[in-house]
Amino acid sequence: MPRYLVLPILASLLLAASYAHADDSNPILRSEFVFTDAPFASCHAATIAETPDGTLVAAWFAGTKEGANDVAIWSARLEKNAERWSAPELVGNADDETVPCWNPVLFQPKDGPLYLFYKQGRKIAEWQGVLLTSYDSGRTWRDRRVLPEFFIGPVKNKPVELADGSCLAPSSTEHDGWRVHFEFIPAFDKTWSRTEAINNKKECGAIQPTILIHNDGRLQALCRNRNGAASILQTWSEDSGRTWSKLEPTALPNPNSGIDAVTLQDGRFLLVYNHTNVATGGRNMLNVAVSDDGLNWRAVAILENSSGEYSYPAVIQARDGAVHILYTWRRTRVRRVVLDPTKIVGAPIVDGVWPEASALLPAQE
Repeated sequence: MPRYLVLPILASLLLAASYAHADDSNPILRSEFVFTDAPFASCHAATIAETPDGTLVAAWFAGTKEGANDVAIWSARLEKNAERWSAPELVGNADDETVPCWNPVLFQPKDGPLYLFYKQGRKIAEWQGVLLTSYDSGRTWRDRRVLPEFFIGPVKNKPVELADGSCLAPSSTEHDGWRVHFEFIPAFDKTWSRTEAINNKKECGAIQPTILIHNDGRLQALCRNRNGAASILQTWSEDSGRTWSKLEPTALPNPNSGIDAVTLQDGRFLLVYNHTNVATGGRNMLNVAVSDDGLNWRAVAILENSSGEYSYPAVIQARDGAVHILYTWRRTRVRRVVLDPTKIVGAPIVDGVWPEASALLPAQE
């Protein structure tokens, strides 16, 4: 059996037991809304993490509309073996509660508590990073602090833990062109460091990187492209994120919209993104692709393909092997889709065209 079809036996058994009702040929095991009723009109930029006790924690920003004075950070939990998410709860505000919050990012390191990063500021150029900590799987939050000057933490996507135990946060800024950088947070103590921006505004505009870890130790970052008629950008590091190669285009389109990716337990890479550009629809179609090498991608599934906005995905793989994806659904809800990676094979994407194949099944409404 090919290596990329093999997961640990225990993980496969857990998946089979948990989602016995799923279609044997469809990698999509479940599709659901995290909430259907909420005390806010608009939401965006969801994030997800799994805690050591098996709880799934989700967070997003919500209020009247993006950038409005009442936008704060909200969260919900799905306890292990539970069927329903907890009701949305406001968990994070700005120092001045009339200042909006933005882009939460949950991160659960292998050892230690759960972290919730987010931003505060009246506009993106004024963002300050904020950090909250939970010692009870997201039920309560404490130890709020504003990050040091010139640090905003992970800007949209989750940090990764490196072999030396340090944490690498993918980040970016927009006040001097769209520029990508990376922040090191060793053991989450007070010693912070960061790279310089890896691109300048004259070369290309890129933000919101997501990091993949290759078996040979190299890191690959995929980035949102400011040019909505162009493609996802990529950069590589051979020294644990300290220096990065020049940004270059991939073969995958990007309509100036957020992406996220994860390194799977079997060594493959899974990417969630809008396989469109501004000329072909923008954020109306949301897709899943898989790759063995981070370069050649295969089409797995279409999660959404209709009028409306489906965007800003976040993706993790839980300890039982299941892949969990959260994303913005029409700016009014957050949807979760669960995938079984043992059923993910995919069809080749040739010349950037998403293939028509009966195996590419959309999630159910």
